[in-house]
Formats: sequence, structure tokens, C-alpha cells
Amino acid sequence: MNSAVDGSARVQESQDARTPPFNGMVWIPGGAFLMGSDRHYREEAPAHRVTVDGFWMDRCAIVNSEFRRFVERTGYVTLAERPANAADYPGARPELLQPSSIVFKKAQRGAGLDDHHNWWTYVPGANWRHPRGPSSTIKGLENHPVVHVAFEDAEAYAKWAGKELPTEAEWEFAARGGLEGAEYVWGDEFTPNGRHVANTWQGEFPWQNRFEDGYEWTAPVGSFPANGYGLHEMAGNVWEWTTDWYQEHEKIDSPCCTLHNPRGAERDASYDPRETEIKIPRKVMKGGSYLCAPNYCQRYRPAARMSQPVDTATCHLGFRCVVRPGGQS
Repeated sequence: MNSAVDGSARVQESQDARTPPFNGMVWIPGGAFLMGSDRHYREEAPAHRVTVDGFWMDRCAIVNSEFRRFVERTGYVTLAERPANAADYPGARPELLQPSSIVFKKAQRGAGLDDHHNWWTYVPGANWRHPRGPSSTIKGLENHPVVHVAFEDAEAYAKWAGKELPTEAEWEFAARGGLEGAEYVWGDEFTPNGRHVANTWQGEFPWQNRFEDGYEWTAPVGSFPANGYGLHEMAGNVWEWTTDWYQEHEKIDSPCCTLHNPRGAERDASYDPRETEIKIPRKVMKGGSYLCAPNYCQRYRPAARMSQPVDTATCHLGFRCVVRPGGQS
């Protein structure tokens, strides 16, 4: 588990000896890699060469006990715990402006995969303290990833802890664990020797989950083997925020040339072109979650990526942090 400390004084200490600036962080040496994939979803292509500088990364996703410490010390209130501003959402129904978040609900057998409303539901009172709805709690889930955190919530925690959120390139490089071009963070076989090594969905999504990996919802961090850099759950369990504004890889300038420490799109380029009335900028999220399934969302891979509106929190999205030597942003 990570050990968050408010303030950033320790970040300024010399890191020449590779002493972690905070407990629970590991050194990612940096280097060159092939980012993205030409073999899967459109938004991952084209694969392109990237280099990143070395950095420190949380070994595991931020957990409920750490986020609770942040909230207790600062009085912070997450986006899902606040009513939405009606002026930001013209025409929205009043019930959708209540403090709410998005929760997965298992669908009926035969539910189509073409309509996400079959399994996603907007639940008033759902938030990081009540991950499955207002009657649920995080008692017993202290070492599970915090969820129902919007981008601004993750960013606020990182700033308080003296850390930052990773770029997409940093995140993907770290997830690969030194395995150049491998399909998964652990190699090329999804279940090596028949063993599940990530918290994903087994069965027919969205109605049948056999949870052969031992978990139907989130798993405690560190439940699955670490990758080559010592990072746990870089695939499955929960999606993780990155700091990059979303764009299709095909829109990258000069994808044929090696990019150094890329930082994503401009904010205004991240809007969903299908949304013409209410434009919400989007960030890149990485890693897949316990809801990713072979028949629907094979995104438990380091190259996988999705856009996420910055105002949206869900039951399967969390984050982890990084520290860059010298405080480079």
C-alpha cells in the first residue's frame, strides 16, 4: 500500500541514490518503447515510438484509507458528493443534478452490448464512501482502490500528497514492465498456465460473471503479481486517470518519428465531436477494470486506452501517482 504524506518537501530531496521520495513508490527507469497497438481497437493505432524520462510511481493504486486521510486532513469534498451546477448542464433533469455517480448494475441475460444503459446506472448518493450506492460503505475495503473520483479529485489528492498524475506515455511505459511489444503486462498469454493474473470479468458480459479470479468487484491492491517494475494491477481492477487530454493516436503530429515525453492533445481538441450541446473535455484513462471481458472490452492491456469526461466518476475508475526527479512537469 502507498503511504501518502501531505506536503512536497521530500520531493526536493536528492534522488541520485534512487531513494523513493515516498513509501510505496518504485523507480521506473525510462526509455524507448512502442506505444499503442495496430492489432486491437482503433483508438490505439497507429503504434508509434516514444521515449520517456525516468520517474517514481506508486506501486499500487491509491486506496480508500489513503483517500480518507486526505479528506479528513483537508475537508475535501469530491465532485460526486456535490450537486451539479445547472448552468453547466442546460436542460438536464433535476434528479440528474443531485450528488450522484455511475454504478454498474448486472444486466438481464440477453441484454444487448450496443446500449451501455443496460448496465450503467446513475445512482444518487453513490460516491467514494458509498461505492455501490448510498446503503454501501467502504468498511472492509480500506485496502481497495478508491473509486468514484473525478479527474479534479485525483488531481487534488496528488497535489496534497506532493505528487502528480502520470502522462499516458509514462503510464503505458510503466505498465509494460520492460516487456517490449507484449500483449499484456505479464506477457503474451492471457491466463499463463491457466491462472488468472488480473481482476477482470469471466463469463458473458454484462449478465454473467463467474469471477474465477476470486473477485466480482474490486480487489485489494497487491492481490495479483507485480509486473517487471514491481507495479501491481496495471491491468484490470480499476481504470486509472492520466493527465493527458484525449485525442486519437492517428492525430499525433509526426507519428513516424520518436516522440519524447509526449503530453497528449490540447484541451479544446479533447471534446467528443458527437456532443454538440454540452462540451466536456476528456482525459485518457488506462488499464481496464474488473468489468473488462473478452466478449466486450478487451482493454486489460497496456496499449488500451479510453476517453473519460473530466466531470464523470464511476465505480471502476481510480488512479495512482508519480513523482518526477527535480519536480519536472
